[in-house]
Amino acid sequence: MRKTFQLQVEGKHPDRLLEAIKHEIRKYIKRERRRELPEGSDFWDFDCRFGASAEAAEVVHLSAITGLIDGIVKDAGKQFYVEILAKPGKRKPRAAGEPAAEESPEEI
Repeated sequence: MRKTFQLQVEGKHPDRLLEAIKHEIRKYIKRERRRELPEGSDFWDFDCRFGASAEAAEVVHLSAITGLIDGIVKDAGKQFYVEILAKPGKRKPRAAGEPAAEESPEEI
């Protein structure tokens, strides 16, 4: 998906338009994850870029896109560009004795 979204469309409420844009992005990601994986792959990974325009787009993580969209809306931007490209990914095996996840101490 390579697309420039307009945030101000005449005749459409800006909040509903924002919800529709986020829904379209989530729908695309879900559709790509449902595709059959190539042989030797474990999951679908995504290369993402985000910016006010295609020329100003920077590499970002998939989970940061929603927050960046909210930032553009908060700064009263008129449009933004998002690029999300699926690629097959392969998980790296953990070394023996390495913990599954970092445990953070709970604060009481």
